Amino acid sequence: MKLFDLDKPLTQWILLLLLAFVWGSSFILMKRGLESFNNLQVASLRIVIAYLFLLPIAIKNIRKIKGKYWGYLVIAGLLGNGIPAFLFTTAQTEISSSLTGMLNSLVPLFTVLVGLIGFGLTLRIKRFAGVLLGLVGAIGLLSVQGFDVGNGNQAYALLVVLATICYAANINFIKTYLGPINSIDITAFGFFFLGPPTAIYLFMSDFSVVLKTDPAAYQNLFYIALLSIFGTALAVILFNILIKKVSAVYASSVTYIIPVFALMWGFIDGEVIKTMHIFWITIILSGIYIVNRENLKISKKQNKIPVKVD
Repeated sequence: MKLFDLDKPLTQWILLLLLAFVWGSSFILMKRGLESFNNLQVASLRIVIAYLFLLPIAIKNIRKIKGKYWGYLVIAGLLGNGIPAFLFTTAQTEISSSLTGMLNSLVPLFTVLVGLIGFGLTLRIKRFAGVLLGLVGAIGLLSVQGFDVGNGNQAYALLVVLATICYAANINFIKTYLGPINSIDITAFGFFFLGPPTAIYLFMSDFSVVLKTDPAAYQNLFYIALLSIFGTALAVILFNILIKKVSAVYASSVTYIIPVFALMWGFIDGEVIKTMHIFWITIILSGIYIVNRENLKISKKQNKIPVKVD
C-alpha cells in the first residue's frame, strides 16, 4: 500500500490544500521582504535562492536531459516562474493585494481557454461549470473584505492578468510536453536557467548597499529565503507532481483556495470570520469538487494506466 497515492481523490485533495496553505501563507513573508528590498529585488531573490537550493539536483541529473527537452524546460521555467515573479511584484507597486487576489483567481479559467486554443483540450460542460463556480466563490470571498482598488495606475492590473495567462500556458505545456521528465527535474532545471541572469541583475542593483545600511535587511532576507525554499522551490515541485497526475484544470484550481488560507492567517491575526466567508468557501470547494469528479470520470472512461509519481 502506497503512503502517497495520487490515484486516490483524497490524496489529490490533501496535496491541493497543502499547496494552497503554502502559497496562501507566502504573502506575509513577501510583505516582510518588501520592508527592506524593492519589488524587483524580492522577485530576484526568490528566484536566486530557489536556484541555489535546487542546484545540486540539477547538477546531479544534468546528463538525464536529452535533446528537445532542454528547450521545453527553458520555456517551462520562464512561464511558470521567471516572467510571473516580476509581473506580480511590479503590479503590486500600483494595485492593491485584494485586486491582485481576485485577478489571480483567473488562472483556472485561462487554463481552460489556453488548453482549448493551443493544446487540444476538449470542452466539457460540467468541468467548465465547476471552474466558473470556483471563480464566483473566489471573487465572492474576496469581496467580503471589500475590493480596495487603491489610487494607483489600474493599468498595472493587466500585468497580473498576463501572469495568470503565463501560469495557465505553463500548466498545459508541462502536461503536454514534459511527461517523460520527472517533476523534481522540471523544477530544478527551470530555475537552473533562470538563476544566473537573475543573480547578475540582483548584484548590479543596490542589493549589497541595502544589506549594509538597513538594520532589518538580514532578518527580512531570512523571510525571503523561507519564501523561496518553501513557497517557491518545494511548492513548485509539488505543483508539478500534481499537474502531471491530474487534469490541468484541477491543478490550477489551487488558486481558488489560496484566499481561504490568507483569510485563516487574518483570523489568527485578529480579523473576524463572517458567515459569508463560510458561504463563499463552500462555493469554492463545491466548484473544485465538480472539476475533480469530472476528471475522475474521464480517467475511468479512458482506462488510463496510472502514472508513476516522481
